[in-house]
Amino acid sequence: MNVGASAPGEPVAIRWEGDDGPAGRLLLLDQTLLPGRAEWIACGDVAAVVEAIRSLRVRGAPAIGIAGAYGMAVAAGEALAEDLEGVALRDHLAARAEALATARPTAVNLRWAVERCTAALAGLAAGATARDCRTRLLAVAREIHDEDRRLCAAIGRHGAAILPAGDVLTHCNTGCLATGGAGTALAVITSAWDLGRRFTVFADETRPLLQGARLTAWELVQRGIPVTVLVDAAAGHLLSTGRIGACIVGADRIAANGDTANKIGTYSLALLAAAHGVPFYVAAPSSTFDLSLADGSGIPIEERSAAEVLAPLGVRAAPEGAGAYNPAFDVTPARLIRGIVTERGVITPVTRQAVAAMLGAGSSSP
Repeated sequence: MNVGASAPGEPVAIRWEGDDGPAGRLLLLDQTLLPGRAEWIACGDVAAVVEAIRSLRVRGAPAIGIAGAYGMAVAAGEALAEDLEGVALRDHLAARAEALATARPTAVNLRWAVERCTAALAGLAAGATARDCRTRLLAVAREIHDEDRRLCAAIGRHGAAILPAGDVLTHCNTGCLATGGAGTALAVITSAWDLGRRFTVFADETRPLLQGARLTAWELVQRGIPVTVLVDAAAGHLLSTGRIGACIVGADRIAANGDTANKIGTYSLALLAAAHGVPFYVAAPSSTFDLSLADGSGIPIEERSAAEVLAPLGVRAAPEGAGAYNPAFDVTPARLIRGIVTERGVITPVTRQAVAAMLGAGSSSP
């Protein structure tokens, strides 16, 4: 079963090859090598999945959630190979679940997906074998993967309906590489294009790891959609020209009041958009909301290594002895966000009450 298949022309970032037997394996497209080359890595154990998440070989909040779910199936495969049973089996899976859930702290989708897997295990009979666990966990991972594909399509439809005329400015990468389907913010853009809208997408480089230049531009070139890359610091000047109709970005965690954590530089872009009267939108599935947090002040912000700033992509950019400040995310206040596009519809205005009203209605399925 080719779970990971996308529409023609859409790249795929995550695949499970084979069935729930010992030969089944998780494959991840190594995004640290793009756009230069496309190579798949096989994750034979949970340590490899955790490393891939931490090193950004797989990235994007929905995608790392999907990878974490498949990582639980990998964990059951480890237990199967070691003939674990009973308490040893449960302890093994619990330890691997925590390792996966904490691989990156900001994106809520990762822990959400892992906890969904552990909840599924609780429904198995007390004497369940490692093979039983493997079968169940792989089924849940495939459900999460397939659901995300449908959610991305729904986000694209809802967002395309409200995207204003004009060119579009986006930040970081929110497409097929970051999700299990067409993306979040990028799905809005590609859906509008598929409906006949014509525009240029401006993609911030997204310092220091250049996800916008390396990944978003790559995806759009694959789709034949015009894309222009700009350094992050050029966004204000671009917005001042009047050619940008809207900014749209993704999210890694959204608090109950709509405050949104996303890739570093998003807050700056939202402020610039507000200063120039350009609507600023966020696109994310309902699984990205963390309603346990009243506002964005409680969102944990991952700090990454100094080397990413001092020697980006391995090229020394600052002298030896200099320090670096490298938060991977920032928080954009809800007051700067015109609307949050979800699979259920668009939350606007972005208030605590509007978030609760949208997320309290119906299931997460489109």
